[in-house]
Amino acid sequence: MVEAKFSIGQLVTHSIYGYRGVIIDADPEFTLSDSWYDKMATTKPSKNQPWYHILVNNSSIQTYVSESSLEMDLSEQEIQHPMVDLVFCGKSHGQYKLAENLN
Repeated sequence: MVEAKFSIGQLVTHSIYGYRGVIIDADPEFTLSDSWYDKMATTKPSKNQPWYHILVNNSSIQTYVSESSLEMDLSEQEIQHPMVDLVFCGKSHGQYKLAENLN
């Protein structure tokens, strides 16, 4: 079984592109299409590792990123994204708390 390094609500930084974000979901391995991978995963990280759905700071974009491309963000700075308040209900100890009303 694959063990994820990061958790939902955790702040992360993309190690190559430098953008910050917050994790909203995680998959134990790559789950999108091969065509998406060929087009979007330009560094070709392994599909056999956790992949994370991330709300990108100062944007309305959501990304899908391999664990090997992420680093912890210890800045504790707020994430500016239109979906943050829909997914989370605040922040504690530098991590967002998942809203309980999600289905």
